[in-house]
Amino acid sequence: MPKVRSVFLSDIHLGTRACQAESLLDFLREYSSEQTFLIGDIIDFWAMSRSICWTPAQNTVVQKLLRRARHGERIVLVPGNHDEALRDYCGTVFGDIEVASELVHETVDGRRFLLIHGDVFDQVTRHHRWVAILGDKAYEVLVRLNAQLSWVRRKLGIPGYWSLAGYAKRKVKTALNFIFDFEESAVHHARDRGLDGVICGHIHWATIREINGLTYINCGDWVDSCTAIVEHFDGRLELVAWGVRQAIPALAAPAPEAAEV
Repeated sequence: MPKVRSVFLSDIHLGTRACQAESLLDFLREYSSEQTFLIGDIIDFWAMSRSICWTPAQNTVVQKLLRRARHGERIVLVPGNHDEALRDYCGTVFGDIEVASELVHETVDGRRFLLIHGDVFDQVTRHHRWVAILGDKAYEVLVRLNAQLSWVRRKLGIPGYWSLAGYAKRKVKTALNFIFDFEESAVHHARDRGLDGVICGHIHWATIREINGLTYINCGDWVDSCTAIVEHFDGRLELVAWGVRQAIPALAAPAPEAAEV
């Protein structure tokens, strides 16, 4: 079992049928850490207002996080738009879990990252809530279709993981433009704060990359891609793609002239 300094998770969407709680439990059993940061949309109150799907595995995820907090691991929850009701409790502690609107995290090698869910960078969510809710429902349909397609692919003996939602994001120009605008806005905000980068979620698009000299990191989600960010004890940040059981190469501490990927 690899032990890491920090684990960053976002967009788990507990309370929904699409939540891949079993995969998350496997990941949590594999990776122990000194601190875990839950960066928004951990519980999906939007979806639960329509219907609730709370499985034993989802309940175990909550119990496991609470147990880790009781045993001394630092657990911080940064609410997102789907669990925005928890923003009323920022600055408090529930069951040894801290709730904060945002956080600045310093890695072992001295880099400082803004931890924020990211819906503040999404103009649709901020100003056109009904469009965001409609998009949320459409995404839920894509994820359900993807589950059916995955079952067919397994029956046909087709290897590998394929994401319908991810394919749509890569191929639809509007979706790509939205992602690029979101990333640029997040990095601009971190630069204004005098930070080295940002670690966020919200758009379900996991990545680690350099943008204009700053590091942009997105945790992805536990609905479709099953991805997380881990910080090693030398400060390296790594994107773990648990859905396909492989890790994307770690981002080491940046050299004076360029970042090492």
